[in-house]
Amino acid sequence: MLVTDVGFVLYWVITALHVLPAESLFKDYENDLVAAWNWSFLPLDLLVSGTGLTALALARRGVPAWRPLTIVSLTLTSVSGLQAISYWTIRADVSLSWWLPNLFLLLYPLVPIAALVRGLTAAGTGSPPTAAGGRTR
Repeated sequence: MLVTDVGFVLYWVITALHVLPAESLFKDYENDLVAAWNWSFLPLDLLVSGTGLTALALARRGVPAWRPLTIVSLTLTSVSGLQAISYWTIRADVSLSWWLPNLFLLLYPLVPIAALVRGLTAAGTGSPPTAAGGRTR
């Protein structure tokens, strides 16, 4: 998770500084609409990194809030990958250099999310919360 969260921040710094050579950019990158689509991921990706890095810091300190925050971060990571894969699927544009990282983002969070949700369920009473925030019996 740390590598992914730092990777998102680095990607946006590299993108903003135009460090990547043109041949490594995705198809139609210079098209204003495609560039806008790419930049539309900035808030989502930074939210992924912010929640993920915060969750990791909380986990190091033993603060229980790390678990739900990690679930949020991993879910947003998967959403980011899904959005990119969906776009390229609609465009029938297959490039492994862009598909593989986004398939990774889509799929890798699924197993830890399931484990964390099971852990939260096992840690609770198994009863749903009431409207007042307590648990029913």
